[in-house]
Amino acid sequence: MLNRLCLITLSIMLLNACGEPEKKKNPTETKGRVLEYTNTLSFLSADGEVVSTLRFVKADDEAERNQGLMDVNSMPSDAGMVFYFDNEEPLSFYMMNTPLSLDIMYVNADSVIVNIYKSTTPFSSKTLPSGEPAKYVVETNAGYSISNDIKEGMKVRF
Repeated sequence: MLNRLCLITLSIMLLNACGEPEKKKNPTETKGRVLEYTNTLSFLSADGEVVSTLRFVKADDEAERNQGLMDVNSMPSDAGMVFYFDNEEPLSFYMMNTPLSLDIMYVNADSVIVNIYKSTTPFSSKTLPSGEPAKYVVETNAGYSISNDIKEGMKVRF
């Protein structure tokens, strides 16, 4: 009787072990981070008219700035992230671990756009320097600056 019980227990264990193998997640199937866009800014023309409005996530501490849009797989077309820095200084960003192509806009302390990188390369380790001192960096989906006619020299109203 004991042998029969051991045999049944062993059979059950073997059947459980032979189940379907665990499916590995395809990186393109993962959701990534989901952000809440609770702030808004406006891009202004030379005469002060609102050209476009953007909802954004504010990154204003070191941890948030370091993470940025890494591991974010999608954003609404009218959304982005704004990085706030304590001082106006030359800045440099890169696209490491960022699956989205972005437009990156450097903005100085006077809220003037001083440099725009359009349609950056996802996952690139190439540095993208501000060229001039900046205090803010606005990141949007690639093509946002072209489709909204945003140019260097325009102002941003936070």
